[in-house]
Amino acid sequence: MSMAWTKTKAEAAVQAIPPAWGLEATVAVNPFVGQTDKGLAETAEMVERVTGERIFPPRKTWADAWDEDRISDDDLVDALLAGGAPMDLADLKKWLKRNAEDKAALAMISDLATNACGTDWSALVTERMGAFLAAEFDAGQALWAQPVRDTTWETWRAWARRDVTPEIHGLSGFAAMVAALPSDADKALAALTERLGLTEDAAEMYFLRLLTDLGGWAQLARQRLFEAEKAGGYEGTARDLLAIRLAFEVSVYEQFADRIGDAWAALQADYARPLLPRGDHVIDAILQDAAERAHAKRLAETLAADNAPARSGKAKVQAAFCIDVRSEVFRRALESVDTGVETLGFAGFFGLGVAHRGYASDVVENRLPVLLSPGLTTTSAGEDDDLDSRYASRAKRAWGRFKLAAVSSFAFVEASGPLYAGKLLKDSLKGAHAKSYGPAPRLDPALPLEARIGAAKAVLGAMSLTRDFAPLVVLVGHGANVTNAAHESALHCGACGGYAGDVNARLLAGLLNDITVRKGLRAEGINVPDSTLFVGALHDTTTDQVTLFDADVATDGHADALAAFKATLEQAGRIARGERALRLPRATSGDAVPGRSADWSETRPEWALAGCAAFIAAPRGRTMGRDLGGRAFLHNYNWQDDDGFGVLELIMTAPVVVASWISLQYYGSTVAPKAFGGGSKVLHNVVGGVGVVEGNGGRLRTGLPLQSVHDGDRYVHDPLRLAVAIEAPREAMSAILDKHPSVAALFDNGWLTLFALDDDGQMAWRYKPGGDWDQLPTQTRDVEAARMAAE
Repeated sequence: MSMAWTKTKAEAAVQAIPPAWGLEATVAVNPFVGQTDKGLAETAEMVERVTGERIFPPRKTWADAWDEDRISDDDLVDALLAGGAPMDLADLKKWLKRNAEDKAALAMISDLATNACGTDWSALVTERMGAFLAAEFDAGQALWAQPVRDTTWETWRAWARRDVTPEIHGLSGFAAMVAALPSDADKALAALTERLGLTEDAAEMYFLRLLTDLGGWAQLARQRLFEAEKAGGYEGTARDLLAIRLAFEVSVYEQFADRIGDAWAALQADYARPLLPRGDHVIDAILQDAAERAHAKRLAETLAADNAPARSGKAKVQAAFCIDVRSEVFRRALESVDTGVETLGFAGFFGLGVAHRGYASDVVENRLPVLLSPGLTTTSAGEDDDLDSRYASRAKRAWGRFKLAAVSSFAFVEASGPLYAGKLLKDSLKGAHAKSYGPAPRLDPALPLEARIGAAKAVLGAMSLTRDFAPLVVLVGHGANVTNAAHESALHCGACGGYAGDVNARLLAGLLNDITVRKGLRAEGINVPDSTLFVGALHDTTTDQVTLFDADVATDGHADALAAFKATLEQAGRIARGERALRLPRATSGDAVPGRSADWSETRPEWALAGCAAFIAAPRGRTMGRDLGGRAFLHNYNWQDDDGFGVLELIMTAPVVVASWISLQYYGSTVAPKAFGGGSKVLHNVVGGVGVVEGNGGRLRTGLPLQSVHDGDRYVHDPLRLAVAIEAPREAMSAILDKHPSVAALFDNGWLTLFALDDDGQMAWRYKPGGDWDQLPTQTRDVEAARMAAE
């Protein structure tokens, strides 16, 4: 019998799963991206049902913050009023001292059978699914590739008919059952659902439970669908995985129906229950809101403080950094060394969405946010980038695969291991290692001049850099040069798709130095002086060293300025390393920081974006000199120059959304590491070149490794949803939210909080769900009154 609703319920469950990208270009993903239409309390109920995990910090976190005056009674009251809970402040304070009740995830059929007969069927299913999917998603690590069929479902049916492991463990007739299933995954889903007697009301939550149990494997499949949807198409691997997982459930159920039939019927009622948050979730959501209101007040006080360094006339150097929170530390250090340097903040791909092929490589890298699609093709080809160079590159990759392959790795160690002793010793003792970046990248020569001019105009407008150009403008991408790190790409630039930002910075510098492009810009009203030189650069966030790509350009007349700026960068790097050393375990001083990047045993070479808590889009003068602790994304924006608010719309719909994905990935990996974290680096094994497992198989682990958010004694990331502060008319921001409902949902449902800065750069209004704005106390008057009282 056809079940028309099965496909709809399956698709709804798939859409609730977050996507995940492979290790070659790890991208920060909001683990709640499928729940942005819900609030935090409702999402907490859903996550608890399918994972058994809470998505809030322990109550003690908030109790300690209140005891230490980091959360005030006013914050609690404001959160209570916003949350609408029927209690007063005294009642809420009592909840601070009570631990929330832990709930187990809803059982699956395999769990019921495990409890009934003693054999761990859940573990068996996890192991067999992991074995198959490691081969199915393999990206070149395995020497023996799995035979490819049209769909994952068809590949699994061929694989499972020959897999005797389930039957050896007692799941009789498994291969025959699989062989008899329809070859179409959707038809199989309907048939399997009917055989389970799964009701329509319970189906969506049960399907989500099964997909969640697959961990990162389901998320890799969701990423395939994400990319297809971006191109206007569809990809069915995720539904195939659901059908496979459901086939195991049916096989177990039909073998043990006499023991678990009644329990399964009762369990369906739990899956069918409406998704209403229980009391603990409501309380926790209010306490979370109170903590975020307290943080917003501290941010407002920091912005109100008048401690910006005095500027020394027109800037002699403008340095544009990525908005990444790590850049805030370096920018502040740079401006403190030389007040003639003006820094700017812009998304690290510098507005150039490129599909790039590196020098002597046949691999194309998408160096742009994953929310976007590449519009430009670039290469780093030099004159010697011939077929021999590419063959050498392929041979190097093949040698690496040989060293790691199951059939050769032990023999390789036996034969060649002693030769590596010197290298291991050298890597352990040396400092930061140098890296060669190859020839300058170049745009497709066929790209028309009009397109080049249009790209240059769009980027400069989005950067709010259309006049008052300094003689030297440095475009600084960022990356992390580390050793022995499976998650190395997670330390690179999220705006560059998990790659370093050198390619985009060098491309833009070349584009803006082009005489014909500058001539076209003048016709568009942007006059770049002939005396201005653009230079690409790369900030290594692990060592706080900056590489200038001045060899890419003709530096006539700028040699002295470049030499002076290099010296300034070195001084700023020493200051930044000293500040970072205060947070890094075992870093006794700033001098100890660079060596961490070359230490193959170091699990915490840097903290990446741990601590991120705010996004600010405003002129640099609003944040200059304010110590934001490396916790704020800083985007330059001057709304007075933004005719029609196109740049504002771009900021709110792209960088803000990307920053929210980063923030919520850190949030999820901190509050619910078993569900949304990557596990411990110490136990990681790379599988398929796409991800890691803990141990020798099973579920793929996605999210951030424990060592990325925890220093061994405590968490170093405060799990706060992002505070977004923008200096722009409220009416313009409201109009943009009306135009983009998916972005508005982030603010209306509390995943982000939006503040409007006034003409003095203060956080003056707070956005309310639904579109209204609340006026906030003016911090400047409070700070000024305190200063006068002190005098």
